[in-house]
Amino acid sequence: MRTGFCVALGAALFTIVSVEIARRTGDSSTTRIASNIVQGIGFLGAGVILRERGSVVGLTTAATIFAVAAMGMAAGGGLYAVSGIACLFVLGALVLLFYVEDWLNLKPRYMLFRIFVDRADNMVSEVHGIFSQLKVGIDNFQVSLAGEKNLIQFDAEVTTHQQEKVLVALCKPGVSCEMLPVERQNG
Repeated sequence: MRTGFCVALGAALFTIVSVEIARRTGDSSTTRIASNIVQGIGFLGAGVILRERGSVVGLTTAATIFAVAAMGMAAGGGLYAVSGIACLFVLGALVLLFYVEDWLNLKPRYMLFRIFVDRADNMVSEVHGIFSQLKVGIDNFQVSLAGEKNLIQFDAEVTTHQQEKVLVALCKPGVSCEMLPVERQNG
């Protein structure tokens, strides 16, 4: 949501600024400036997009750079109010839409869970109960021996909020928990 909002705002702002600068100067060729800025910012934004442990990161940062460039062009063209309002919208989107995305469960990540415990029998049913309660499916469930401890290992796609609930429910004295982002294995 935040990425889409910033891209839409930036594109709208570049268009408004291009039209307004052309109107103020009487020279329609000034719209080429915006065109060149958009290309340059696109290149810069592409540099912050990375693939990290099974997911793509940096899209919101790239979209924010795009919108900030549009705000800079608006301010440079003398459209201070438009630039200021756009700034407030971007700040609002970055802060508020984060909570909306989490509330709507829009950003789950595929995670590897590792639980080290002395006895696995009770913990296996507890893990299944917790994930059943969260309505989250478990993949690649395994129980093995790791030294003197039992290792329960599985994958699940969970939101940040669900990750917190799982850790609070599972991590207690005598239990060690790990959570790592992983790539989903197809097939």
